[in-house]
Amino acid sequence: MVNLTIDGRQIKAREGMTLLQAAREHGIDIPTLCHNDALEPYGACRVCLVEITYKNGRNRLVTSCLYPVEEGLSVSTNSERVTANRKILVELLLARCSGEKVIQDLARKLGVESPPFRPEYIERNACILCAQCVRACQEVVGVSAISLANRGVSREVAPPFLETATACIGCGSCVYICPTQCIKMEDVGDTRFIHNWSVEFKLKKCKVCGNHFAPEAQLEYITAKANLPPGFFDTCTTCR
Repeated sequence: MVNLTIDGRQIKAREGMTLLQAAREHGIDIPTLCHNDALEPYGACRVCLVEITYKNGRNRLVTSCLYPVEEGLSVSTNSERVTANRKILVELLLARCSGEKVIQDLARKLGVESPPFRPEYIERNACILCAQCVRACQEVVGVSAISLANRGVSREVAPPFLETATACIGCGSCVYICPTQCIKMEDVGDTRFIHNWSVEFKLKKCKVCGNHFAPEAQLEYITAKANLPPGFFDTCTTCR
């Protein structure tokens, strides 16, 4: 076990844990926007910044979702330096997508009322560039149908060459994991549409109840990947 201090509390953490994991395990709150337990740590939003102090007295800011616990480390999750940097990050996010509740709630918690940035930097969409959709598609699904494109204020999530996401299987993982629900998907009759990636998929019809329950492309992908027998997905999970 590793011994360290977080906000003045002496705690023990397992070797290999991150500071974020150790803090949360002991009920210490650190805000995050891009972190998800189902995905590898990414450190994109930087909102989980903490200030660490080594045994020799040297200190610096690190992202808690990436930084591993160390013996004798002293961690502050809400120092003046941490709070000041976190406010700037939230101000930038608030300028980009001021209508999103998750950003508004975090801004309110930090005392940020309005972004001090010029209007041309405002991005008129709900994407906070957490890349959870991209990472889920790559790490969990394994198809990499979307990625982050462009730089600076033009940064966005998009299919290759900003065209139709031909590798997409219509599973909807990107939709379900998005913290701001900015990826739009709908099932209409026997067809699923994911509007952000300009794709549509035919839904499989259950042989028992007759309901359309999943994209055929997704079921074909799972069947091949898991080496399942033909007809394994002829019925929905309810009727199986």
